[in-house]
Amino acid sequence: MNHYVISPRKRFKDIMRRYWVLYALVFPCIVFLIVFRYIPLILQVILAFKDYKLAEGIWGSRWVGFDNFVQILTAPEISQVVYNTFYLSLLRLITGFLPPIILAILLFDLLGHRLKRICQTIIYIPHFFSWTVVYAVTYAFFSNGGLVNSLLSKLGLSGRNYLVEENWFLPLLLGSAIWKEIGWNTIIYLAALTSINTELYEVAKIDGAGPLKRIQYVTLPGIRNVVIFLLVLSLGNILRGAGMEQILLFYSPPVFAISDVIDTWVYRMGLSNLEYSLGCAVSFFQSAFGLVTILICNKLSVKYTKVGLW
Repeated sequence: MNHYVISPRKRFKDIMRRYWVLYALVFPCIVFLIVFRYIPLILQVILAFKDYKLAEGIWGSRWVGFDNFVQILTAPEISQVVYNTFYLSLLRLITGFLPPIILAILLFDLLGHRLKRICQTIIYIPHFFSWTVVYAVTYAFFSNGGLVNSLLSKLGLSGRNYLVEENWFLPLLLGSAIWKEIGWNTIIYLAALTSINTELYEVAKIDGAGPLKRIQYVTLPGIRNVVIFLLVLSLGNILRGAGMEQILLFYSPPVFAISDVIDTWVYRMGLSNLEYSLGCAVSFFQSAFGLVTILICNKLSVKYTKVGLW
């Protein structure tokens, strides 16, 4: 008995004819990704190995191989910059990862739906503020003539310039970052919490488990996959997670030694000094390091927790 075999070309034409509307809707997104994501990515990799000159363009500039990477690794300030980047990124990861989980659990356990919506709206609002607005709020509280120093002077205490003191700079940097993003970061965890079977909580109550025990044995295991997923992605972003936009607004010469990170260094070298190839080389190194970190962290996660990105 002979079977009629449809050729791949005909099958492709049939699929395109049947679902042409869906493909037409997806087509602009594909064009956007190619033009604004993949092409700049390829050009950035090429520039990392060239001595880019504006007059000569990308293709006319001279190939220099790994000279840009050698210049980065031999820069006198690069060791301090890399240390600051790791240090600030880890601090932001530690201080910014657990609070959204705790807040999401507290919001999830609120009984009043109206109160829950009001609280969610209030804590979401700072996410939509620009870093300029966040800095303005911080400056209004902690500058020389800010609210905190005004209250201290009324109490007969001496004020301090918190924004330019090393002991206070990092707490203000991290605190303002938490205030801005903590509400927005709870969205994923709240979505994960809603997928937990509510019967598990009822069974735990019957067994005599209190609120903390229910969180330990029902809530946390229920959102474990999401927590590990986000943690692995955060670790892969360790060289980019210091917060360049915030630091550019917050830092000043007195705290420059502890606040200068890779992204701010690239900003100065790449844009201020027109060293575009150098900036691309650093960005290429950050991306490669992030990829390797994600692969390693994902492998360790699969090995020890049986949960991974893929």
